[in-house]
Amino acid sequence: MTTKVLALVDALGNLVRFRLLPGQGSEIVGVGSLIEGLTFDAFLGDKAFDADHLRDALHERGAQVVIPAKRNRKTHIPHDEEIYKWRHLVENYFSKIKEFRGVNTRYDKTDTSYEATWCIAATVIALR
Repeated sequence: MTTKVLALVDALGNLVRFRLLPGQGSEIVGVGSLIEGLTFDAFLGDKAFDADHLRDALHERGAQVVIPAKRNRKTHIPHDEEIYKWRHLVENYFSKIKEFRGVNTRYDKTDTSYEATWCIAATVIALR
């Protein structure tokens, strides 16, 4: 059993929300519930989030979409490379959270307990 974690951080690199997803699935299925009810000016994501339906939904919300186009996309969609450099904040957050052994090794048997481990680790990081 594998688990993917989809995390949303703010412009300062602080965790806003996260979702656990099945490891065999795509990350893009969890984005809708992750951004629901939030307002933001820009959405930065990697190539895994390059889908027309997500781009359209973000444009409808008035957010700038900064997602590089997949290599197999028929019409290349340019992205702002200077803004995209700020995506490192998500990677930095994952580096911080993986300092916690329980998060990094995922010894928890259930998703609920693994989510609780994430919440505890995120709280400790926020209090630093």
